Amino acid sequence: MQQLEPSVKERVDKWLNGNYDATTKAEIQNLVDTQAYTELTDSFYKDLEFGTGGLRGIMGAGSNRINKYTIGAATQGLANYLLQKYPNQEIKVAIAHDSRNNSDVLGKITADVFSANGIKVYFFKALRPTPELSFAVRELGCKSGVMLTASHNPKEYNGYKAYGADGGQFVAPDDKLVMQEVAKILSVDDIKFDAKPENISYIGEEMDEDYLQKITSLSVSPNAIKRQKDLKIVYSPIHGTGITLVPQALERFGFENVILVDEQTTPDGNFPTVIYPNPEEKEALTLALKKAKEVDADLVLATDPDADRVGIAVKNLKGEFELLNGNQTGCLLVNYMLEAWEKAGKFTGKEYVIKTIVTSYLIDKIAESKNVTCYNTLTGFKFIGQIMTQLQGKETFIVGGEESYGYLVGEFVRDKDAVVSSAFIAEMTAFYKDKGSSLYEALVDMYVKFGFYKEKLVSITKKGKSGAEEIVAMMERFRNNPPKSLGGSKVVALKDYGLRQETNLHDNSTTELELPKSDVLQFITEDGSIISARPSGTEPKIKFYCSVNKPLASKAEFDKVNEELEQKVDKIMQDLEV
Repeated sequence: MQQLEPSVKERVDKWLNGNYDATTKAEIQNLVDTQAYTELTDSFYKDLEFGTGGLRGIMGAGSNRINKYTIGAATQGLANYLLQKYPNQEIKVAIAHDSRNNSDVLGKITADVFSANGIKVYFFKALRPTPELSFAVRELGCKSGVMLTASHNPKEYNGYKAYGADGGQFVAPDDKLVMQEVAKILSVDDIKFDAKPENISYIGEEMDEDYLQKITSLSVSPNAIKRQKDLKIVYSPIHGTGITLVPQALERFGFENVILVDEQTTPDGNFPTVIYPNPEEKEALTLALKKAKEVDADLVLATDPDADRVGIAVKNLKGEFELLNGNQTGCLLVNYMLEAWEKAGKFTGKEYVIKTIVTSYLIDKIAESKNVTCYNTLTGFKFIGQIMTQLQGKETFIVGGEESYGYLVGEFVRDKDAVVSSAFIAEMTAFYKDKGSSLYEALVDMYVKFGFYKEKLVSITKKGKSGAEEIVAMMERFRNNPPKSLGGSKVVALKDYGLRQETNLHDNSTTELELPKSDVLQFITEDGSIISARPSGTEPKIKFYCSVNKPLASKAEFDKVNEELEQKVDKIMQDLEV
């Protein structure tokens, strides 16, 4: 044990000598006996913390792993927070889980701990999408909700998303208050694991029905769907929860020709047909694209394991299937929804859309053209949900989203929702087909009208404790020595959301940024490029979001301008020296 840092050794000893089950202790003892010091350090060097996505980590024994005890401690801490915040009130929570290995078991442990604390639990009796959990929290008048999922992470991961009474994930100050309560759980003996079954009720199909009815009521182009009801849609849930609701939502909207990717319809936490169950990765859509070519589909949809993100593919101008990125899909959705609302005469002057600061600024331009407010917020859908809750009853939310393939239409949910998004992407495709256009042509037309905005995300993975230190050092370097130019254009401003200030690099004058503190840096160049650097809150990564733009005179210029912008992004990444 001499090679372990004292703080790590102390945690290891605490687990080996504490009131933990024999299997857990045997797993830890094996790591000690085999002198697996790197793995022991990664498993015990810290406690799992709530990031932008809640609790997320690799499954296994240890304080920095997802297991019965870290989930139990999180739930006990959350229960203590709720009991303090809502004294002498009936407290209700909703719990759901996805298709990941152990999600059902961890969901049951979560339900047991809440029930043992005298809290009324509504537990989905089978796997369900994250957005339906958010919907259920609101619908049932719950004070909180928990979703057991690691979203699109690899199969070794699991996680825990905690929601507040508005159906959105916790934001300040409540997120910190929950974290403080979780941090106070210093011993496994502080966790009440003994369930009170009378406090647990099971829910299912009746909630599905309510949810499906409400999202179907949002449809804005039902006549176009009637005429294009045979639109060929290939859909894959990538072994996740989307299978429970996405096909039904498409059917309710009026689509009669939905073709499932059979090899990926069965929920399976091993995700046997993909490397990563992430619709952002082209490889995850291999089988869906193969099916699309076979049937000559109009649209390909694929959702991640907890069905809050959706990836799409459509035929490009050359007739080949092409995956759209999250910015392209988000821009198309906003453009379509605002056009449809205007055409239907639904605008009252109080409508708004929301996006994150690392999502395409084309959305701001589209909203401005319709006199619709576009709110920008920090990365993480909880901040979008927070604005929706603040504006509820005062202004009307139409649509919003973020570049990481997460979108929302309507006000029934406070998280990204691949179910409602899939339905509206299909509706949008039908709408343009009805006008003799494809979705890709609609994308190019949008670029001709507003300018060609090209975005690219570059993620650099740095694993373990040393990786985390490298990421901190990289951000410090950018803070203290911002690049002079990027992509051949002078850097004129630095937005530092950690310091909440924007610096004009011409005269070093500063102005305050309104958004809360966050470890994000944005470099803005003279020609309107925006490059954002952000360490991930849930993965061992630092992410660089590049956004460049240029006017597009006509469809004929598309390939040429696309190539120019592609080269510009490559040059920017070279200039950053990462």
